[in-house]
Amino acid sequence: MSLRSDLAQEAERLGFVACGVATLDPNTHGQLFDAWLAKGYGGTMRYLNRQAKKRKRPAEIVPGAVRAVVVLENYYLEDPPAHSRQVRIARYARGRDYHRHFRARIDQLGAWLTTRGATIAHSYADSGPVPERELAVRAGLGWIGKNAMLLRPGVGSFFFIGSLLTDLPLEPDPPFATDHCGSCTRCLEACPTDAFAEPGVLDANKCIAYLTIEYKAEIPEPLVDQLAGWAFGCDICNEVCPWNVRFATPTDDPAYQDRGAIATDDPAFFERMDEAEFTARFGDTPLERPGLVRMRRNYANAFRSISS
Repeated sequence: MSLRSDLAQEAERLGFVACGVATLDPNTHGQLFDAWLAKGYGGTMRYLNRQAKKRKRPAEIVPGAVRAVVVLENYYLEDPPAHSRQVRIARYARGRDYHRHFRARIDQLGAWLTTRGATIAHSYADSGPVPERELAVRAGLGWIGKNAMLLRPGVGSFFFIGSLLTDLPLEPDPPFATDHCGSCTRCLEACPTDAFAEPGVLDANKCIAYLTIEYKAEIPEPLVDQLAGWAFGCDICNEVCPWNVRFATPTDDPAYQDRGAIATDDPAFFERMDEAEFTARFGDTPLERPGLVRMRRNYANAFRSISS
């Protein structure tokens, strides 16, 4: 068997949904990324501006690397029916922090690469200056949909994208060339805050996920009532996508299962906590990023949005 076939088998053994290999040629969407930043669509995420050069020229991310091994990790959970007084937490945030769990398994694939001659196998799990979706398309794993998410035939989009930058000159996969969204606009129509400036172009300033996770100030009043009950993240543009409706399959990874640790029907759930309790209960989860103060803010706003 070829090294490329062995890589695919090892990725499957580790439980990844898919694996592909991309070149590190300059990003073909570099000018669009610059225009997106210039319009302020990145909001307060200034790190995107600092990372822009490497995102546009991924060969500069890790000196000596010549390929990206890109993997997809399923995190989908079936959502039980919610009652009218219950706020929502994005599916990926109900268990362990995926950055740590996912990256540890990417590192296992990296260790395997070193046994095949790689001297560089630098892992990224939704972190660093890596243009994940661009590399995933280049690795043949899917296309970027109108909701700006990577979509994969037969899978949908409820997955994380990870990568290994390596000096092993693996044969690259042919890029994914077909857009399968067609005339469907369900994701654009379903967004409560009208966060898409145009198909495939997200204005983070209006995005519920950005507002509840990345945004540190008070959420603008006009947007609070449009949160649709979301207290951390948002799954709406994924939930309504026909590719997910038809193909999304629940993950069996224990790390991503709902711990049942978040009381979504209690407006004072976070108000009663101090920092020590919050860290003990949620320090190893995605909720660590906004922290206790902002989760209090999010709960107040989310409950307000479902009662208005």
